[in-house]
Amino acid sequence: MLSALLVVISWQVAVGGPLLRLDLSARHGVHELRGWLDNPWIDYGGRGLADLGGSIPAIPVLLVGAALAAWREWRAGGRRWWLPLPTAALTALLIPLLVVPAKTWFARPGPLGETVGPGQWGWYPSGHTATSAIAYGAAALLISRTTASPVVRRWLYPATALVCLGVGVGLVWSDYHWLLDVTASWCLAGVVLWGLPRVLPSPAD
Repeated sequence: MLSALLVVISWQVAVGGPLLRLDLSARHGVHELRGWLDNPWIDYGGRGLADLGGSIPAIPVLLVGAALAAWREWRAGGRRWWLPLPTAALTALLIPLLVVPAKTWFARPGPLGETVGPGQWGWYPSGHTATSAIAYGAAALLISRTTASPVVRRWLYPATALVCLGVGVGLVWSDYHWLLDVTASWCLAGVVLWGLPRVLPSPAD
């Protein structure tokens, strides 16, 4: 489902299809809401949420989460306790390998009308959204595999999803990205995170 939605959005962005009207409608609605609220602190908050999608702090959180998972597996006597560490490193490398070529190929202008010169990156898909969703999501996945605490399992995924949602909202609110840029990156992250546990052995192995 996520992969199909990603294909549809990418196709519409490539051909300038009618689905892009959602971007214009969302941006118009955000501008109206910003004008009605007229609160600089909310704007600061939006930019702060968007910043959570940067390589710092997202990649360090992923690496710390992997280190914690590896330590837990080592304490439990797992034979492959070290596996979360290279998994996190490869996941971190995968993000630019997926996002940068797409940005270059689509070369989509930004919400403020910024032009994309030859060889420059465009705005589609959103790198901050992909970085936050994949890095935080992978960290949560690695940690949850090594904990038996029901409290951690109950709250870790919803809290991670809330942070990633906040990043996307902050990007759209601050005119850093179109809505579909963010949505496509969420779909991309969903596909990556769906595949991640399927290539990892059980922590008990």
